[in-house]
Amino acid sequence: MSVQSAGRSGLVAQFPAPLVARFARNRLAVAGLVVVALFLLFCFVGPLLYSTDQIHTDLTQVNLRPNGAHWLGTDAVGHDELGRLMYGGKVSLLVGLAAGVLATVIGTVWGAVAGYAGGWVDAVMMRVVDAGIAIPALFILLVVSAITTPGVPGLIVILGLVSWLVPSRLVRAETLTLKSRDYVLTLRAIGGSHSRAITRHILPNSVSTIVVAATFQVADAILLVAYVSYLGLGVQPPSTDWGGMLSAGLTAAYSGRWWLIVPPGLAIILVVCAFNAVGDGLRDAFDVRGRG
Repeated sequence: MSVQSAGRSGLVAQFPAPLVARFARNRLAVAGLVVVALFLLFCFVGPLLYSTDQIHTDLTQVNLRPNGAHWLGTDAVGHDELGRLMYGGKVSLLVGLAAGVLATVIGTVWGAVAGYAGGWVDAVMMRVVDAGIAIPALFILLVVSAITTPGVPGLIVILGLVSWLVPSRLVRAETLTLKSRDYVLTLRAIGGSHSRAITRHILPNSVSTIVVAATFQVADAILLVAYVSYLGLGVQPPSTDWGGMLSAGLTAAYSGRWWLIVPPGLAIILVVCAFNAVGDGLRDAFDVRGRG
């Protein structure tokens, strides 16, 4: 068996034909996938069907209860709350997805290099990871947000740079196992480069770990941006996200205006739980040891 075919056979083992069927058997994971898809449609397609002005204020329409014209009422400056939920969800999902992917990419590269290199290189790189994990990500976000006012691109970069540590540990552990496989050892014996071993064999056979890690990173990023925005340090008006909507509606909730806090709160809970359910389903589907 050649090195190429051995590598491909390892990759095929990660993606057996019944993978989708095993994922589909997990009803909670399927429900989570449906919820994620519905929220993506709601936030990105919904504004095309339910057009509202989320830039200008209308002081004649402030704090209206849900009615035929405004299905979820209006906020303290006259913005339609349903339209704002779509607008804020677009920011939350965009930041969460982009930051989760960025964190996974950084963590994957870092963990693969550390695990494959081994020795003192691995020791130094992983001590950096340990030091980073010891500092709470929320603390770093609060410090950075207090120094500067990040926009959406800034939030994506900041969240990605504070969230890559856990994926790096997972990919490193997978790399330590894979680098001792026959097809990797054979490649090195015939003079194959380290970069080829990593990009053609280590990373493709770590796809299951990477995909599952990315799913959880998206959920964590959505929560982190909600935390920061709730404290008033996220995206600034007129932009908003679900965390910012929670912060703006908190005081109004004491006056009985529940429609300003319940919808964004439920949206955050549903989306985060949905991504976690999808991650659990993917982990179980990829776990060949769990097959009976």
